[in-house]
Amino acid sequence: MLRDELVEKGAIKYGTFTLTSGKQSNFYVDIKECMTAPDLLRETAELLAEKVQSDIVAGVELGAVPLLVAVSMLVHKPYIIIRKEREHGTKSLLIGKTPPGSTVDIIEDVVTTGGSVLRAAKMLADAGLKPERVICVVDREEGAMEALAQNNISLVPLIRISEIRK
Repeated sequence: MLRDELVEKGAIKYGTFTLTSGKQSNFYVDIKECMTAPDLLRETAELLAEKVQSDIVAGVELGAVPLLVAVSMLVHKPYIIIRKEREHGTKSLLIGKTPPGSTVDIIEDVVTTGGSVLRAAKMLADAGLKPERVICVVDREEGAMEALAQNNISLVPLIRISEIRK
């Protein structure tokens, strides 16, 4: 079971952490480190792929990229990498073909408040795409579901933090 494997691989770390949202937390969900194990990456990607319903999958660099590529290969759909900054190369924030009007599922490792994925969804919408779902490995259950729902985007977690931290 994915929950047990994440715990076994040390996905939950305890201490003092500053999250992407800026919030302080006494635990951190480290999916990036766990996804360096090929078998766990494959299993997680297969579970995420079962939830995909869109024309395209997308994900924000860095954490989502291994999951995004693996899911894209499993569902045979193109993917878009969403950059955080316009620093290099073509300076485009979206890498990948973006046919206007296409529906998009955003793949994410962990969601907390939903701020990062809402910014990503806005970038996709500004490019003429239709972000419909965020499919994540872990929902920290700190407001993302509600924030996304207010923007007509569904949150589809594989696991909720309450299921891991029993």
